[in-house]
Amino acid sequence: MYVPKHFKIDDEEVIYDFIEKYGFAILFSQHEGEPYATHLPLTLNKGENVLYGHFARSNKQWKDIEDQQVLAVFQGPHCYISPSWYETMKAVPTWNYVSIHVYGKMEIVEDKQVIFDSLNDMVNKYESQDSPYNLNDVDSGFIEGMSKGIVAFKINITKIEAKAKLSQNHPVERQELIIKHLENTSNQDNLQVAALMKKNLQV
Repeated sequence: MYVPKHFKIDDEEVIYDFIEKYGFAILFSQHEGEPYATHLPLTLNKGENVLYGHFARSNKQWKDIEDQQVLAVFQGPHCYISPSWYETMKAVPTWNYVSIHVYGKMEIVEDKQVIFDSLNDMVNKYESQDSPYNLNDVDSGFIEGMSKGIVAFKINITKIEAKAKLSQNHPVERQELIIKHLENTSNQDNLQVAALMKKNLQV
């Protein structure tokens, strides 16, 4: 990923937080000699330095993915930035966004306990605190049967590239004008980008 130095995220905890918050990723690999991608949730295990996930067994991407160097892309909030918001018209439109690229070696997981634990971690991450649903309460035979329809994997992380393009290359006064316009909408991406920009200015 092209990452100019003023857009680079170096803080490991910030990177991990984004991966946790925006866990629905795009996983790219080579399949039958061509680029191939699947949209799927991935969970981060910081202690193991891996991402866990699973394919539908009918998705052929898993067939030749073992040991490949793969790329998982996590996309954060993003929005259009109009030059009409600036103090001058001598400018062009742009796009602000946060994106994390995680590279790693793909490993198919066959251990039933590891598969269950990774599925349980994913469910617990997205279920609300007051939800009655828990995999431990579901009939084990049913879970085992459903698990036959997936192919679990882990990605052993080898490199992470992280980018937050939030108008840091513009003067503070212009960044404040952008924030003002973004906050004057109900669009959630706009509001999240504004909050991130505001946080940058407070550092």
